[in-house]
Amino acid sequence: MGEHHHNHDHSHSSLKGKNLFISIALNLGISIAQTIGGILSGSIALLSDALHNFSDVLSLCISYIAHRLAARKFTTRYTFGLQRAEILAAFINSAVLMGIAIYLGFEAVDRMMHPHDIHSMTVVWLAFASIVVNGLSVLLIKSDAKKSINIKSAYLHLFTDMLTSIAVLAGGLLMKFYGIYWIDGLITLLIACYLIYSSWHLFVESINIIMLCSPGKIDIQKLTSKIESVEGVKNLHHLHLWLLTDNQINMEAHIDLMEDSPVSEFEKQLEQIQTIAHEMGIDHVTIQPEFINNDDKSLIHQHR
Repeated sequence: MGEHHHNHDHSHSSLKGKNLFISIALNLGISIAQTIGGILSGSIALLSDALHNFSDVLSLCISYIAHRLAARKFTTRYTFGLQRAEILAAFINSAVLMGIAIYLGFEAVDRMMHPHDIHSMTVVWLAFASIVVNGLSVLLIKSDAKKSINIKSAYLHLFTDMLTSIAVLAGGLLMKFYGIYWIDGLITLLIACYLIYSSWHLFVESINIIMLCSPGKIDIQKLTSKIESVEGVKNLHHLHLWLLTDNQINMEAHIDLMEDSPVSEFEKQLEQIQTIAHEMGIDHVTIQPEFINNDDKSLIHQHR
């Protein structure tokens, strides 16, 4: 069996775990302050922002743990290491965020139907503090969010919370100067809708990776055609194509050879196949050569 992996650097050493830790501390502090302020002021929008901030704390904790796990060395028990911990973290983060959004939506509708007086200045100052904290946290992990779906999910939490805090600040000002108290429920409802919208893509993407779905960017028919055009290759079958992490695509397949070739000849064909795969964005390639094996020759084999 021929096997090769592209020399891509998937190390997590460049991800700044320290920045995640700082963000956790900042968000925990503002969550506590907003919860107290929301209770004292009577603002559900402020409490929803506090809940969202606390979800950021959970998100960042999960991301930090996953980041540390993914950096561990491969072992005989975990031959892929614990890289997929980051995918699991992204799934949990996005699912929790949507669950919170649904809860906030129901509470928002009730508050719009039954508005009451709110101490608006408490809302204004704590919303402003939340904007500063989340803005700083976003800047701390922005560069790392481009390298990992896990850090991206944490970044998304922080960025959306910064936007929702801006909305809460605007609502606080409207309540302060115009006495429009039903705006508290409306802002909460908008926050809930935005949370669902912003989390859905990440939720689906993480599920697709967990379920070993084929990467959408790979044209399987084109890949098959190119490999079968390699001299001496008769057929490609039993193809499996999946994302190990959000940025590493793996491939394994069987190929029928036209001749009973020596290993040295097959290695020339394997090199061409690897080049084709790498040019299409596939990092790790495993090929099983066959000559007279009477197995199922379907491209996608149906295991029973």
